[in-house]
Amino acid sequence: MALLQVEGIHTYYGNIEALKGITIRVEQGEIVTLIGSNGAGKTTTLRTIAGVLRPRQGTIRMGDVDLTKTPPNEIVRLGIAHSPEGRRIFARMSVKENLELGAYTRSDSDLTSDYERVYTLFPRIKERLKQRAGTLSGGEQQMLAIGRALMARPTLLLLDEPSMGLAPVLVELVFRTIQEINALGMTVLLVEQNAHMALSIANRGYVLQTGKIVLTDTAKALAQNEMVRKAYLGED
Repeated sequence: MALLQVEGIHTYYGNIEALKGITIRVEQGEIVTLIGSNGAGKTTTLRTIAGVLRPRQGTIRMGDVDLTKTPPNEIVRLGIAHSPEGRRIFARMSVKENLELGAYTRSDSDLTSDYERVYTLFPRIKERLKQRAGTLSGGEQQMLAIGRALMARPTLLLLDEPSMGLAPVLVELVFRTIQEINALGMTVLLVEQNAHMALSIANRGYVLQTGKIVLTDTAKALAQNEMVRKAYLGED
């Protein structure tokens, strides 16, 4: 049984159909990436899985649990955390308070090991705990957004455009960190405009075009696919 099974999902914004029957499978321990151009439906897919958007048709299951009509806060409790596009940190709150909010669904009070995991992955965050989150650099804000999601202690981490707007050296740091998170046993579903980097760390991938899955394969095979190379890797 797959950790996550998205089956025949149709999601709308008003009368506009954004997802047109997509099916995605994510196995325990994988990094799976969704690639595609702007407007293809990548962010909508993650928002639907996270419960922010409700599909009109189709099912979403985590193991044997049906998440299709489950509220977002319950989805977090069940083990799915979402680091959204644009980071969405709480700018006026401190770094430490942002991390605390990531654990709001937790019933246990001892978060020591979770803080330490975030500090180990992102040493810069530990140096800025009392600082207002809005004063962090773009790269530090992205670290905080991922760290906040990790505080929920998820089984599945949804990452939406983690390298957006970052300098190349920080992009490499973020992707190394995603690999480290995965090596710790966490499954990752990654949406990323930088298809080259995404495919370099993923096990498998899906290509979305206008709300439909048009191609799926191992990451290595997708990186060698002529259509993918021309459309998303910038090769002639």
